Amino acid sequence: MTQQEKGEELVYQRKDGRRENELRPIKIIPDFQKHPIASVLIETGDTKVICAVSETDTVPPFITEEGRGWVTAEYSLLPSSTKPRSQREASKGRLSGRTSEIQRIIGRCLRSVVNLNLLGTRTLTVDCDTIQADGGTRTAAITGGFAALVLALGKIRDEGRLGAGRLPVNDYLAAVSVGMTEEGEILLDLDYSEDSRIAVDLNVVRTSAGKYVEIQGGAEKMPFTNSQLQEMLKTADIGIGILIEEQERLLKGIL
Repeated sequence: MTQQEKGEELVYQRKDGRRENELRPIKIIPDFQKHPIASVLIETGDTKVICAVSETDTVPPFITEEGRGWVTAEYSLLPSSTKPRSQREASKGRLSGRTSEIQRIIGRCLRSVVNLNLLGTRTLTVDCDTIQADGGTRTAAITGGFAALVLALGKIRDEGRLGAGRLPVNDYLAAVSVGMTEEGEILLDLDYSEDSRIAVDLNVVRTSAGKYVEIQGGAEKMPFTNSQLQEMLKTADIGIGILIEEQERLLKGIL
């Protein structure tokens, strides 16, 4: 983004010409892979994430006796998704702290809108693999992961393995990034060039009913006020509303 003077005001121009409260182009492509129960490719601008759902008939040991199911997630950045190339984590022998944090967040967010008591004794794993990264990979993974999860549950229901009727999903769920510049301007859906320079950075996860699931972030360069936080949340709400509309179009007749 570049800075221009307009009278006494400072106005940021985003490199792709977007308005401050405008999302990057969004596309969710279903059935992207052959072997998972369900999958989507989600594209938010130049960020592209494959979200795929697999099923096992076991649950984690800590809920074995509870008769409920489980939803979890795994996340990765393909080496060629970034420039310069990211080192494959398998070659390090362990997950990075960033990867562990992100996949815990994805799993926690998805579980928040699923009735695990109605899922049956199965585990659904949502694999979120970034094939091209340009900011917002975790928020894209949550938004696309939810869509893939609902598609998978719909197929399990159609096979007669979940029971008839409504899916055990309580609400739609989507996520978006929002940031604030040092001059106090609020920007929606940050790409990498913005995210790397922003003064305050938030990732916001919210349901269709307006309930927040996760608000993650903080000051990168300077503290912020409560009123600025509220403005960032309002801006995030605009983007999440649009993302949920895209999910609704994709999942019409399933959820």
